[in-house]
Amino acid sequence: MAVEFRDYYEVLGVQRSSSQDEIRKAFRKLARKYHPDVAEDKASAEEKFKEINEAYEVLSDPDKRSKYDALGANWKHGAEFRPPPGGGFEGFPGGFDFGGGQGGAYEYHFGGTGFSDFFESLFGGRGRAASAGGGFGGFPGAAQARGPRKGADVEADLLVTLEECMHVSERTLTLQGADGARKTARVKVPKGIREGQSIRCAGLGSPGVGGGAPGDLYLRVRLERHPEFRVSGSDLLHDLDLAPWEAVLGAEVKIKTLHGTAKLKIPPGTSGGTEFRLRGQGLPDGKGGFGNLFAVARIAVPESISDDERKHWEALAANSSFQARG
Repeated sequence: MAVEFRDYYEVLGVQRSSSQDEIRKAFRKLARKYHPDVAEDKASAEEKFKEINEAYEVLSDPDKRSKYDALGANWKHGAEFRPPPGGGFEGFPGGFDFGGGQGGAYEYHFGGTGFSDFFESLFGGRGRAASAGGGFGGFPGAAQARGPRKGADVEADLLVTLEECMHVSERTLTLQGADGARKTARVKVPKGIREGQSIRCAGLGSPGVGGGAPGDLYLRVRLERHPEFRVSGSDLLHDLDLAPWEAVLGAEVKIKTLHGTAKLKIPPGTSGGTEFRLRGQGLPDGKGGFGNLFAVARIAVPESISDDERKHWEALAANSSFQARG
Protein backbone atom coordinates (compact mmCIF):
# COMPACT_ATOMS: atom_id res chain seq x y z
CA MET A 1 0.00 0.00 0.00
CA ALA A 2 1.41 3.36 -1.04
CA VAL A 3 2.11 6.35 1.19
CA GLU A 4 2.99 9.95 0.39
CA PHE A 5 6.71 10.49 -0.19
CA ARG A 6 8.32 13.19 1.91
CA ASP A 7 11.29 15.11 0.56
CA TYR A 8 13.10 15.90 3.78
CA TYR A 9 15.66 18.07 1.99
CA GLU A 10 12.84 20.17 0.57
CA VAL A 11 11.22 20.42 4.00
CA LEU A 12 14.40 21.94 5.47
CA GLY A 13 15.23 23.90 2.33
CA VAL A 14 18.69 22.37 1.88
CA GLN A 15 20.52 20.51 -0.87
CA ARG A 16 21.14 16.77 -0.84
CA SER A 17 24.85 17.57 -0.66
CA SER A 18 24.44 19.83 2.41
CA SER A 19 26.74 19.26 5.36
CA GLN A 20 25.52 18.35 8.83
CA ASP A 21 26.26 21.90 9.98
CA GLU A 22 24.16 23.36 7.15
CA ILE A 23 21.31 20.98 8.00
CA ARG A 24 21.51 21.92 11.68
CA LYS A 25 21.42 25.64 10.89
CA ALA A 26 18.46 25.20 8.54
CA PHE A 27 16.55 23.24 11.17
CA ARG A 28 17.27 25.77 13.89
CA LYS A 29 16.09 28.67 11.71
CA LEU A 30 12.84 26.95 10.75
CA ALA A 31 12.23 25.54 14.23
CA ARG A 32 12.52 28.99 15.76
CA LYS A 33 9.95 30.26 13.28
CA TYR A 34 7.42 27.47 13.66
CA HIS A 35 7.77 26.42 17.29
CA PRO A 36 4.24 26.51 18.75
CA ASP A 37 5.41 28.72 21.62
CA VAL A 38 6.22 31.61 19.29
CA ALA A 39 4.12 31.07 16.15
CA GLU A 40 0.97 33.15 15.68
CA ASP A 41 -1.04 30.33 14.08
CA LYS A 42 -0.31 27.64 16.65
CA ALA A 43 -2.49 24.95 15.05
CA SER A 44 -0.78 25.00 11.65
CA ALA A 45 2.62 25.70 13.23
CA GLU A 46 2.40 22.54 15.32
CA GLU A 47 2.00 20.36 12.23
CA LYS A 48 4.77 22.23 10.42
CA PHE A 49 7.06 21.88 13.43
CA LYS A 50 6.47 18.12 13.52
CA GLU A 51 7.32 17.92 9.81
CA ILE A 52 10.53 19.88 10.37
CA ASN A 53 11.41 17.68 13.34
CA GLU A 54 10.85 14.52 11.34
CA ALA A 55 13.07 15.77 8.53
CA TYR A 56 15.83 16.67 10.98
CA GLU A 57 15.43 13.34 12.80
CA VAL A 58 16.35 11.61 9.54
CA LEU A 59 18.91 13.95 7.99
CA SER A 60 20.86 14.56 11.22
CA ASP A 61 21.34 10.83 11.76
CA PRO A 62 24.00 9.40 9.39
CA ASP A 63 22.43 5.93 9.34
CA LYS A 64 18.89 7.18 8.72
CA ARG A 65 20.11 9.66 6.13
CA SER A 66 22.01 6.95 4.27
CA LYS A 67 18.95 4.71 4.19
CA TYR A 68 16.79 7.61 3.04
CA ASP A 69 19.27 8.65 0.33
CA ALA A 70 19.29 5.09 -0.97
CA LEU A 71 15.74 5.70 -2.23
CA GLY A 72 17.24 7.95 -4.90
CA ALA A 73 16.97 11.62 -5.78
CA ASN A 74 14.13 11.38 -8.30
CA TRP A 75 11.24 11.28 -5.85
CA LYS A 76 9.09 14.39 -5.54
CA HIS A 77 7.32 15.60 -2.44
CA GLY A 78 3.80 14.22 -2.30
CA ALA A 79 4.39 11.51 -4.90
CA GLU A 80 3.00 8.05 -4.28
CA PHE A 81 5.62 5.88 -2.61
CA ARG A 82 5.53 2.18 -1.92
CA PRO A 83 7.89 1.06 0.87
CA PRO A 84 10.44 -1.52 -0.26
CA PRO A 85 10.09 -5.15 0.85
CA GLY A 86 11.55 -5.63 4.30
CA GLY A 87 10.77 -2.05 5.33
CA GLY A 88 9.56 -1.15 8.79
CA PHE A 89 6.06 -2.55 8.27
CA GLU A 90 6.43 -4.96 5.38
CA GLY A 91 4.69 -2.58 3.02
CA PHE A 92 1.91 -1.43 5.33
CA PRO A 93 1.99 2.33 6.04
CA GLY A 94 2.05 3.17 9.70
CA GLY A 95 1.24 -0.38 10.81
CA PHE A 96 2.55 -3.82 11.59
CA ASP A 97 2.10 -6.96 9.51
CA PHE A 98 1.68 -10.19 11.46
CA GLY A 99 0.91 -13.62 10.06
CA GLY A 100 -2.64 -14.63 10.92
CA GLY A 101 -3.60 -17.98 12.42
CA GLN A 102 -5.01 -19.05 9.05
CA GLY A 103 -2.12 -17.77 6.99
CA GLY A 104 -3.62 -14.28 6.59
CA ALA A 105 -2.18 -11.00 7.78
CA TYR A 106 -3.04 -8.79 10.71
CA GLU A 107 -2.48 -5.14 9.83
CA TYR A 108 -2.00 -2.61 12.61
CA HIS A 109 -2.07 1.16 12.00
CA PHE A 110 -1.18 3.80 14.56
CA GLY A 111 -2.02 7.48 14.77
CA GLY A 112 -0.95 10.09 17.28
CA THR A 113 2.69 9.02 17.57
CA GLY A 114 3.96 12.29 16.09
CA PHE A 115 5.51 10.65 13.00
CA SER A 116 4.13 10.36 9.48
CA ASP A 117 3.21 7.09 7.76
CA PHE A 118 6.18 7.63 5.45
CA PHE A 119 8.63 7.82 8.37
CA GLU A 120 7.05 4.79 10.02
CA SER A 121 7.26 2.79 6.80
CA LEU A 122 11.03 3.27 6.69
CA PHE A 123 12.13 3.65 10.31
CA GLY A 124 9.19 2.54 12.44
CA GLY A 125 8.64 -0.36 14.78
CA ARG A 126 8.37 -4.05 14.15
CA GLY A 127 7.23 -7.21 15.92
CA ARG A 128 9.36 -8.05 18.93
CA ALA A 129 8.17 -11.65 19.15
CA ALA A 130 7.10 -14.35 16.75
CA SER A 131 3.89 -13.35 15.02
CA ALA A 132 0.70 -15.02 16.15
CA GLY A 133 0.52 -18.19 14.11
CA GLY A 134 3.39 -17.10 11.89
CA GLY A 135 5.43 -20.23 12.59
CA PHE A 136 2.82 -22.68 11.33
CA GLY A 137 2.81 -21.89 7.64
CA GLY A 138 -0.90 -21.17 7.63
CA PHE A 139 -2.03 -24.80 8.05
CA PRO A 140 -5.62 -24.82 9.34
CA GLY A 141 -5.86 -25.98 12.91
CA ALA A 142 -2.10 -25.92 13.49
CA ALA A 143 -2.23 -22.99 15.91
CA GLN A 144 -5.19 -24.48 17.76
CA ALA A 145 -3.27 -27.72 18.18
CA ARG A 146 -0.70 -25.85 20.21
CA GLY A 147 -3.37 -24.31 22.44
CA PRO A 148 -3.88 -20.63 23.35
CA ARG A 149 -0.91 -18.39 22.61
CA LYS A 150 -0.26 -14.79 23.46
CA GLY A 151 -0.16 -12.35 20.55
CA ALA A 152 3.11 -10.75 19.44
CA ASP A 153 4.49 -7.69 21.17
CA VAL A 154 5.02 -4.75 18.85
CA GLU A 155 6.98 -1.52 18.90
CA ALA A 156 6.40 2.00 17.62
CA ASP A 157 8.19 5.32 17.93
CA LEU A 158 6.58 8.07 20.01
CA LEU A 159 7.67 11.68 19.53
CA VAL A 160 7.67 13.46 22.90
CA THR A 161 8.26 17.19 23.37
CA LEU A 162 10.59 18.54 26.04
CA GLU A 163 7.61 20.38 27.48
CA GLU A 164 5.84 17.03 27.95
CA CYS A 165 8.88 15.72 29.83
CA MET A 166 8.42 18.40 32.47
CA HIS A 167 5.32 16.77 33.95
CA VAL A 168 3.13 13.70 33.61
CA SER A 169 1.23 14.02 30.35
CA GLU A 170 -1.17 11.96 28.28
CA ARG A 171 -1.34 11.17 24.59
CA THR A 172 -4.20 9.71 22.60
CA LEU A 173 -3.29 6.97 20.13
CA THR A 174 -5.59 5.57 17.49
CA LEU A 175 -5.23 1.91 16.58
CA GLN A 176 -6.80 0.35 13.52
CA GLY A 177 -6.92 -3.35 12.73
CA ALA A 178 -7.22 -5.11 9.40
CA ASP A 179 -11.01 -5.07 9.67
CA GLY A 180 -10.98 -1.26 9.69
CA ALA A 181 -12.28 -1.02 13.24
CA ARG A 182 -10.63 1.75 15.21
CA LYS A 183 -10.13 2.26 18.88
CA THR A 184 -8.42 4.93 20.88
CA ALA A 185 -6.08 4.48 23.80
CA ARG A 186 -4.88 7.00 26.35
CA VAL A 187 -1.17 6.63 27.02
CA LYS A 188 0.46 8.20 30.06
CA VAL A 189 3.89 9.72 29.44
CA PRO A 190 5.86 9.73 32.72
CA LYS A 191 7.53 12.88 33.96
CA GLY A 192 11.21 12.98 33.04
CA ILE A 193 10.99 10.30 30.33
CA ARG A 194 14.30 9.94 28.47
CA GLU A 195 15.31 9.34 24.87
CA GLY A 196 15.21 5.63 24.02
CA GLN A 197 13.09 4.56 26.98
CA SER A 198 9.95 2.52 26.30
CA ILE A 199 6.42 2.88 27.54
CA ARG A 200 4.58 -0.44 27.87
CA CYS A 201 0.92 -0.48 26.87
CA ALA A 202 -0.46 -3.81 28.05
CA GLY A 203 -2.77 -5.64 25.66
CA LEU A 204 -2.32 -3.26 22.72
CA GLY A 205 -0.15 -5.60 20.64
CA SER A 206 -1.34 -8.14 18.11
CA PRO A 207 -4.30 -10.41 18.99
CA GLY A 208 -3.67 -13.77 20.60
CA VAL A 209 -4.36 -17.12 18.95
CA GLY A 210 -6.77 -19.78 20.16
CA GLY A 211 -8.09 -17.59 22.93
CA GLY A 212 -4.66 -16.38 24.03
CA ALA A 213 -4.12 -12.90 25.47
CA PRO A 214 -3.12 -10.07 23.14
CA GLY A 215 0.48 -8.91 23.04
CA ASP A 216 1.75 -5.61 24.37
CA LEU A 217 2.67 -2.38 22.60
CA TYR A 218 6.02 -0.78 23.43
CA LEU A 219 6.38 2.89 22.54
CA ARG A 220 10.01 3.88 22.09
CA VAL A 221 10.49 7.50 23.07
CA ARG A 222 12.08 9.93 20.65
CA LEU A 223 12.54 13.40 22.12
CA GLU A 224 11.45 16.17 19.80
CA ARG A 225 14.33 18.37 18.70
CA HIS A 226 14.05 21.83 20.24
CA PRO A 227 15.27 24.97 18.47
CA GLU A 228 16.96 26.28 21.63
CA PHE A 229 18.03 23.28 23.68
CA ARG A 230 20.05 20.08 23.32
CA VAL A 231 19.55 17.27 25.77
CA SER A 232 22.25 15.57 27.83
CA GLY A 233 20.58 13.31 30.38
CA SER A 234 18.62 15.66 32.63
CA ASP A 235 20.77 18.63 31.60
CA LEU A 236 20.08 21.02 28.76
CA LEU A 237 22.58 22.89 26.60
CA HIS A 238 21.71 26.23 25.04
CA ASP A 239 23.75 28.19 22.48
CA LEU A 240 23.82 31.76 23.81
CA ASP A 241 24.53 34.23 21.02
CA LEU A 242 26.33 37.36 22.22
CA ALA A 243 27.09 40.51 20.26
CA PRO A 244 30.82 41.32 20.22
CA TRP A 245 30.30 44.33 22.49
CA GLU A 246 28.33 42.23 24.99
CA ALA A 247 31.22 39.77 25.19
CA VAL A 248 33.77 42.57 25.60
CA LEU A 249 31.87 44.90 27.94
CA GLY A 250 29.66 42.42 29.75
CA ALA A 251 25.88 42.38 29.81
CA GLU A 252 22.80 41.05 31.53
CA VAL A 253 20.73 38.84 29.22
CA LYS A 254 17.43 37.02 29.53
CA ILE A 255 17.16 33.35 28.63
CA LYS A 256 13.84 31.61 28.08
CA THR A 257 13.96 28.21 29.78
CA LEU A 258 11.44 25.39 30.18
CA HIS A 259 10.79 26.79 33.67
CA GLY A 260 10.26 30.41 32.61
CA THR A 261 12.62 33.32 31.99
CA ALA A 262 16.00 33.49 33.72
CA LYS A 263 18.50 36.35 33.92
CA LEU A 264 22.18 35.72 33.36
CA LYS A 265 25.02 38.12 34.02
CA ILE A 266 27.76 38.01 31.39
CA PRO A 267 31.12 39.21 32.75
CA PRO A 268 33.36 41.49 30.66
CA GLY A 269 35.85 39.67 28.45
CA THR A 270 33.73 36.55 27.89
CA SER A 271 35.14 34.27 25.20
CA GLY A 272 33.21 32.03 22.84
CA GLY A 273 32.71 28.57 24.31
CA THR A 274 32.41 29.79 27.91
CA GLU A 275 29.73 27.82 29.77
CA PHE A 276 27.36 29.35 32.28
CA ARG A 277 25.41 27.00 34.54
CA LEU A 278 21.86 27.78 35.55
CA ARG A 279 21.06 25.37 38.36
CA GLY A 280 17.76 23.54 38.33
CA GLN A 281 16.72 24.84 34.91
CA GLY A 282 16.99 21.48 33.12
CA LEU A 283 14.76 18.43 32.83
CA PRO A 284 13.44 16.29 35.72
CA ASP A 285 16.30 14.21 37.11
CA GLY A 286 14.19 11.34 38.48
CA LYS A 287 15.15 12.22 42.06
CA GLY A 288 12.57 14.90 42.69
CA GLY A 289 14.71 17.70 41.29
CA PHE A 290 15.87 19.03 37.95
CA GLY A 291 19.09 19.02 35.99
CA ASN A 292 20.96 22.14 34.97
CA LEU A 293 20.89 24.38 31.94
CA PHE A 294 24.29 25.18 30.46
CA ALA A 295 24.38 28.31 28.34
CA VAL A 296 27.33 28.11 25.93
CA ALA A 297 28.53 31.52 24.75
CA ARG A 298 28.85 32.08 21.00
CA ILE A 299 30.08 35.37 19.57
CA ALA A 300 27.63 36.41 16.86
CA VAL A 301 28.61 38.82 14.12
CA PRO A 302 26.30 40.62 11.69
CA GLU A 303 26.04 39.16 8.20
CA SER A 304 25.88 42.66 6.69
CA ILE A 305 26.53 46.18 7.97
CA SER A 306 25.71 49.68 6.83
CA ASP A 307 28.32 52.12 5.56
CA ASP A 308 28.14 54.04 8.82
CA GLU A 309 28.63 50.87 10.87
CA ARG A 310 31.58 49.91 8.71
CA LYS A 311 33.28 53.22 9.54
CA HIS A 312 32.94 52.51 13.26
CA TRP A 313 34.31 48.98 12.90
CA GLU A 314 37.24 50.28 10.82
CA ALA A 315 37.97 52.94 13.44
CA LEU A 316 37.93 50.30 16.18
CA ALA A 317 40.26 48.08 14.17
CA ALA A 318 42.66 50.96 13.61
CA ASN A 319 42.75 52.12 17.25
CA SER A 320 42.44 48.90 19.26
CA SER A 321 45.57 47.40 20.78
CA PHE A 322 43.97 43.94 20.94
CA GLN A 323 45.72 41.20 18.98
CA ALA A 324 43.64 38.09 18.25
CA ARG A 325 46.70 36.12 17.14
CA GLY A 326 49.95 36.30 19.02
